[in-house]
Amino acid sequence: MPDPDAIAVPTLTSEFPVVGDDPHIDAPLRATVRRLSTLLGGTLADQHGQELLDLVEQVRKLTKEAKSADSEASAHDVQARLAELPIEQATALTRAFTQYFLLANAAEQVYRVRALDERPSAESWVPRTVRAVHEVLGAEGLQQAVDSLDVRLVFTAHPTEASRRAVLTKLRRISDILGVETEEGTVERRRQDRDLAELIETLWQTDELRRQRPTPQDEARNALYYLRQIFRQTMPGMLDDLREELREHGADLGDGQVPLRFGSWIGGDRDGNPFVTAQVTREVLQLQAETALDFAIEVVEDLILELSVSSELAGDDEELRAGIAEDLSHNPEVDALQQELYNEEPYRLKLGAMRSKLRATQERIRSGAAHEHGRDYGDSDELQDDFRAMRDALRRHGGERAADGALAIAQQVLAASGLNLATLDVREHSEKHHDVLARLFDRVGELDRPYTELDRTERTTVLGRELGSRRPLVGSAITEDESILDDATRTTYNVFREIRDAHRLYGTSVIETYIISMTHGADDVLAAALLAREAGLLSLAGSEESRADISFVPLLEEVSELRHAGEILDELLSDPSYRELVRLRGDRQEVMLGYSDGNKDAGVITSQWEIHQAQRSLRDAAARHGVTLRLFHGRGGSVGRGGGPTYDAILAQPYGVLEGEIKFTEQGEVISDKYMLPSLARENLDLSLAAVLEGSALHTTPRSTPEQLERFGEVMQSVSDASFARYRTLVDDENLPEYFVSATPVEQLGDLNIGSRPSKRTTSEKGLDGLRAIPWVFGWTQSRQIVPGWFGAGSGLKAAREAGLEPDLHEMYRSWHFFRTVISNVEMTLAKTDMQIAAHYVHSLVPERLWYLFDLIREEYELSVAEIERLTGVLGLLDNQPILKRTLAVRDRYLDPISYMQVAMLQRARAAAEQGEELSPELQRALLTTINGVAAGLKNTG
Repeated sequence: MPDPDAIAVPTLTSEFPVVGDDPHIDAPLRATVRRLSTLLGGTLADQHGQELLDLVEQVRKLTKEAKSADSEASAHDVQARLAELPIEQATALTRAFTQYFLLANAAEQVYRVRALDERPSAESWVPRTVRAVHEVLGAEGLQQAVDSLDVRLVFTAHPTEASRRAVLTKLRRISDILGVETEEGTVERRRQDRDLAELIETLWQTDELRRQRPTPQDEARNALYYLRQIFRQTMPGMLDDLREELREHGADLGDGQVPLRFGSWIGGDRDGNPFVTAQVTREVLQLQAETALDFAIEVVEDLILELSVSSELAGDDEELRAGIAEDLSHNPEVDALQQELYNEEPYRLKLGAMRSKLRATQERIRSGAAHEHGRDYGDSDELQDDFRAMRDALRRHGGERAADGALAIAQQVLAASGLNLATLDVREHSEKHHDVLARLFDRVGELDRPYTELDRTERTTVLGRELGSRRPLVGSAITEDESILDDATRTTYNVFREIRDAHRLYGTSVIETYIISMTHGADDVLAAALLAREAGLLSLAGSEESRADISFVPLLEEVSELRHAGEILDELLSDPSYRELVRLRGDRQEVMLGYSDGNKDAGVITSQWEIHQAQRSLRDAAARHGVTLRLFHGRGGSVGRGGGPTYDAILAQPYGVLEGEIKFTEQGEVISDKYMLPSLARENLDLSLAAVLEGSALHTTPRSTPEQLERFGEVMQSVSDASFARYRTLVDDENLPEYFVSATPVEQLGDLNIGSRPSKRTTSEKGLDGLRAIPWVFGWTQSRQIVPGWFGAGSGLKAAREAGLEPDLHEMYRSWHFFRTVISNVEMTLAKTDMQIAAHYVHSLVPERLWYLFDLIREEYELSVAEIERLTGVLGLLDNQPILKRTLAVRDRYLDPISYMQVAMLQRARAAAEQGEELSPELQRALLTTINGVAAGLKNTG
């Protein structure tokens, strides 16, 4: 972050060397941050006087000196100064540093956008990839690869975005203003500064803390804000440019073909969130539909203005006229004046009828009425049919360019948005389904013992047989007899009924997949499928009436399940009833891989390696059964939860895994960072699409020889085994839960109200087992230890090196994309880790009898740094990524004061608790403000 040493007056004005050493980029960025800092300093002076500015400078210098001295005494001096501050002043000080981060981040985003804009279009992700695929496979191979593309980005409500939307929208406005370049001293610059000063003042007076925990509906509105912006501002240009690039190389997108879509878990993810009920799912889908239909009406109205083709000049089309007549017979809203006005402009008349049907669809959804063919749209396919009719008519009458221009782009965008903007996934814990079935089977009484006493093999046999049966298990009695289910099991079952009702209202594309978390065996998937059959979502009667309106997705999370991934899928697909279900779903099986729990269970090296091997075994199992595999990657924002650069993550997958289809989650603060600005959203969509295209088309065979792959695997296994053993020495220590809670502000995370889901699972699990992976990562990150991102890596690499495998490690780093990506991510988290600040947390907050755990952590950190530097051949971490290294180093100058303040506030809070006093609202606010500040500084906290 910026360095105020160069400024004589004590403001936040400074250099901000983030983008690099290029003076044409770096100097303007520094100037922009200085400009924002000066405006922020003016706001602070206006609101709190010069005293606050002096305090900011004093604390910054003290923390810098403490970092340079690297001594406990210096750290104690900082702590003593902060401890004596009144709470109100401490809060204002923390907010000042935090707002500096927010403004600097906004400036950095603007210059990322400018760097993208200055890049030659031919060097962008998609053009480069299309050329590469065409060069290897030719036009026909390129077309086949494009036809298979189905990239799905799934927004989740996982609580790692600490900033409120009220704050984010103001930062977006600041970025928009900065995006328009003006010269210093001009009227335009003065007007900009006035607007910026107003925004910064309002930002300072905006409460960054949520007063109440958001509901799932609130989270849905937040996601819809980004989705609407993406569809309105980003998707049209992306699709248009992709089509042009493909056409230059002899390929094209089909009519209405959309290679990239969006999904959502918000309102559908029930695992551990008691607030996501069937009613909530219904309300979220209504919110999505309302937004999607408003957007579709806007698109159609834009086309009405543009598509003024005259039948007098271009000729009349009988098929189009017949379709319009049919529309008008069902839609009296298209009045006589409109019909007369557009009688010679049939495309406008058709679009007017489409607008009326969209409005009628809104009314139908609000009332829950049945679909009336011709009057409203029953699903997205009917809307697409109207687009096809217009485009076909245009082509028949010399309007090929109009058919393939704005009309085609609108068709594709609305094919992607559909009637709900995003396809909703539903997720539930595997045991919930067995709880329902236990009551149903025990009521029928056909088993020789209670359902709960069956082992997995027996359950698989019973469930598979029942799934293929023509009879319902209990039929309508499940709704008529309230004694069959209790409140908990009825809540689980009602979600399936809600899915059925949603299909009737919106079409089956609104919810396509049901995810079973904590899948341990085939029986867990069959259980969900059987409940879906009971609710009327599928029928496997073996006749023409057979249907499956939804797919079932096992979520493999823990290492034990990842190691048996292929076996689980093989057993599942070997069941005749389930295999028929998959056939009805287009011979496609989706499997979700969870990164968070595996990392928490086994550490970063082992979890990444087990996921990589699981992908191989799933690929082979699907191939044996003639099924297309779609992998769904549950990635978080941090490396400890599967994060890291998207492009590298996709290309690091094993060969043959990608066949054009992939899903991955977008979570928390990652969403605002990637999608807040249209240019950054475009960059993210382009690189995701390019990576999947390249991986699908060009990574169908190994990049290494079979001998290399086998040897690499053996070496990686040795690294993983040693890393796992070292990691378990930490997490198995009986004192780690107490250490973790003492050394981090994890207990205060729930008070931030950053998500609707509780931070602990709703089970009887205690300690770390009951703690979700998100607060696990969030807590370590706040205390600057970031253990989930690197712990065990050094021990693993050292063990392999001492076993004589160092030449293999270097070869793997040079030529194995997977290994290089893992090492790069570990290196980044090591660079973000600050053992000096972490030591201050530990020695200030943790009982001395537990300090040995920090000694273990620091020892592994130092080993990991040494081994990574040795492997990568650099003298210091990130020497091969100088821009990132410089960014992190400067950022610490402003992050460190907030960390010291957090320790001071935690000490006060715990002292109050020891005295039996309740935490005052002022102290709680000060503490939560520090958590927000650290999150803003580190950016990817969970």
